Amino acid sequence: MIIKTATLAELDQVVKLFDQYRVWYRKSSDTSTARQFLKDRIELKESVIFLAEVDNKAEGFTQLYPVFSSTRMKRMWLLNDLFVAPEHRGKGLSKALITAAKKYCEKTLACGILLETEQSNTIGNNLYPSQGFNLEENNFYFWTNDQTNN
Repeated sequence: MIIKTATLAELDQVVKLFDQYRVWYRKSSDTSTARQFLKDRIELKESVIFLAEVDNKAEGFTQLYPVFSSTRMKRMWLLNDLFVAPEHRGKGLSKALITAAKKYCEKTLACGILLETEQSNTIGNNLYPSQGFNLEENNFYFWTNDQTNN
């Protein structure tokens, strides 16, 4: 297994995994929009995507977005996406991707990594604490802009 930072050269591989990830979260498959979305994130340097490759094929990814903490007056990273192809689960790819994210956090002198997962995500809710993440007891609110389609 190799962990590497995705570039436009790996865009096709990232799109395939990203689309599967979105479908897992009950969204419709949409590879053309996913392609443009990911291309923009990479070109504009608005996110960092790590790929887990097995036998030269991307089998998992995680995507980090920068956010900032006013109280800590530092950057932190939002681990927004983590996905491993079903046939490669349980082989350590998720842990390796999280380790890459943590090392990147340290390299960029960010104060930490924030993530959210569904309460029903049993695998994730076991994985994250095992990797040193602490469950916060904060309320999380979300406002939806009805002007958009999602």
